[in-house]
Amino acid sequence: MNEIIVVNSDKCVGCNACVRNCPAPEANITKQLDDGRFVTTVNPDRCITCGECVRSCNHGARDYIDDTEAAISRMKRDKMIVLATPAIKTVFPTQWKGILDWFRKQGCIIYDVSFGADICTWAHVRALENKMVGNVITQPCAAIVKYIEIYQPKLLNNLSPIHSPISCAVTYIKNYLLKMNPIAVLTPCIAKKTEFMETKLVDYNVTFKKLNEYFEKNNIRIPSNAIDDFEYKFDDQQGQVGAVYPRPGGLRDNIWLHDPDINITTSEGVHKVYPELDMYAEMPEFKHPEVFDVLSCEFGCNVGPASGTNQTVFDVMATMREVEKEAKKRRKTGLFGKGEDRLFKKFDEELNIQDFMRTYRPVTPTPMPSERQLDPIYEKMGKHTVADRTFNCHACGYRSCRDMAIAIYRGLNTPDNCIVHAKTVLVARHSQLQEQHEKLAEITTECLRLSDQLRNDVKNINENMGTIDNSTTATSERAAVVNDLLKNIVAFCNANDTMDADTVKQLVSILETTIQAFSALDDNVNTTNESSNLIQKSIVEITKLVDDINETLHKTAV
Repeated sequence: MNEIIVVNSDKCVGCNACVRNCPAPEANITKQLDDGRFVTTVNPDRCITCGECVRSCNHGARDYIDDTEAAISRMKRDKMIVLATPAIKTVFPTQWKGILDWFRKQGCIIYDVSFGADICTWAHVRALENKMVGNVITQPCAAIVKYIEIYQPKLLNNLSPIHSPISCAVTYIKNYLLKMNPIAVLTPCIAKKTEFMETKLVDYNVTFKKLNEYFEKNNIRIPSNAIDDFEYKFDDQQGQVGAVYPRPGGLRDNIWLHDPDINITTSEGVHKVYPELDMYAEMPEFKHPEVFDVLSCEFGCNVGPASGTNQTVFDVMATMREVEKEAKKRRKTGLFGKGEDRLFKKFDEELNIQDFMRTYRPVTPTPMPSERQLDPIYEKMGKHTVADRTFNCHACGYRSCRDMAIAIYRGLNTPDNCIVHAKTVLVARHSQLQEQHEKLAEITTECLRLSDQLRNDVKNINENMGTIDNSTTATSERAAVVNDLLKNIVAFCNANDTMDADTVKQLVSILETTIQAFSALDDNVNTTNESSNLIQKSIVEITKLVDDINETLHKTAV
């Protein structure tokens, strides 16, 4: 299937709101990127395009694609047929007529989908009366149809074969009015695109939200109309009570208008209708109502995910009530009289019910993994006990740990996205870090002890070097004195003629040798002093480094 729901991965924060609110169990794919972020994208082949993820994403990461730009571009080349769904009155209560007038000024032909809804009601009533169908699930909602095709194909036997109001209107236009112009439908629904692709009846799905954005972007100003005037001059008949189809139970109310004894049950909203469809699938046929009237959106099509409306549900329902009153009045004064519904009589005379039936495309369900196949998945999630496997915190977005495990098995998610698994990993890493911290503390304490010992040793060396300095200085001074004394003795001996010359000569030789020895001693002392200075300088540098080491170790210990 073509991609309809789109994701901006840069805006996705991995909050799992899309997964949590999505009724289709295989529609989302969550992966962890290289930067550690979790991003959820769409699996278009299993997405039912209900739009609930677009509605629930608070980060602007999800949007949808419709045909607004393509339809308006085509409209400039060809004469288009534009069908307006009745929800246009609740979404644009003061501008809907101006919007239709704008399309008419562009050369478009304007038709009312409400008339197609009246045909849809007629077809259901006649099919039920004539036993052409058994117990049916209604199908005006394209998301419901897609869900049954993908996830509950055995319910296709119950899914009503009657076309939706839009498709009934288009079939009437093509088969009975013989209009073959390209067709665009103004809708509040993202999922209608899937219906149009399957039936090939409609060319363009123009959603209210994207249409309004187009008007704003191109500075197109739409004039206002009276809020309590629901009449419009369409290019063919305006519908009657079919106009209330967008509200919850709209189809039911239309059928009951003709046969109030038919057993009809309704359900709306993604968190209610899809579980009830699953429940319906498990029930025996005799427990099914004659008609199960279902809508994906909780408050009906009037607040569909592509409506872009700022109307409250109370505004919407009040408008629908006025639309219903006006439609019933028109029904009585127009085609209804003497207890006979002339509109249905007209349909009986002119329409062939077979023209308004469709077929469906079942999708092969994904096989369900066995418990043995799920066991290694649970282990990867850090779920080793029954309690772990039924934790069901819903943080991953799934209804249960088992659903999450199934998604992982199918490649739609990752164990790292399980908060219990993440906490287990975090606790294990914290324990490792604690052990490493304790070892580091022991090493730091030992380093501090050795550093203090080194400081004391350097201090002793420094003191000894001071003693050496003093000793060498004193030795140098004494050597100089002795050297001078010896030189004086030599001079005296040389000058004293009373002493024996040989003796003097021998004595002078001894004294000169002694003087040389003391000169060498003096040189050695000078060398010792120079080395001592270098050692002293190194000791100062070592002392500074020891101080830096101690300061760093103390900070680490803290």
